[in-house]
Amino acid sequence: MIPYILSEEDISLDLATKGKHSALSRIAVRIARRSGLDEQLVLRGLWRSECLGSTGIGRGVAVPHVLFDTISSPVASFTRLAPPVDFQGPDDEPVDIVYTLLWPCSAVSTFLPVLSQACRVLRAPRTREGLRGAQSANEVMATLGTDPFPALSTNSSPCRAGLGIVTPTQFNNA
Repeated sequence: MIPYILSEEDISLDLATKGKHSALSRIAVRIARRSGLDEQLVLRGLWRSECLGSTGIGRGVAVPHVLFDTISSPVASFTRLAPPVDFQGPDDEPVDIVYTLLWPCSAVSTFLPVLSQACRVLRAPRTREGLRGAQSANEVMATLGTDPFPALSTNSSPCRAGLGIVTPTQFNNA
């Protein structure tokens, strides 16, 4: 499922950071450069999402995510942090696995099912063990499997903030 939009260039192993903000900042720079987005816009989106509530899902995993109206297809990155950092997740376990997802507003109807499926994949003990032991981006890709994302809807529905998801219109003037 995850490798459909994740390439080996989107994978960073054993990234050293000083905390959550540092981790999100370094991830934002990498993902912005790969996607052609503005680094500060990506970082503000990730940080605002995090401020609404931790994107830590437990067991050392976080899934930061933002809806963007400036992209037409999903963008993702996988980062393994070393050492782990505190994301204030539900179990207070420090996070070392970060799967970041930027999703187009034009496909908002497919976002929550895909986010949910990504969380299920990353919660699986065997998957987490494989990701923590991976020695290369290729091993990460193999661990995550190959089931494709559902097709994106061509429905153009506007982004909504009521889902607990940050959209660029919420922070353009920030």
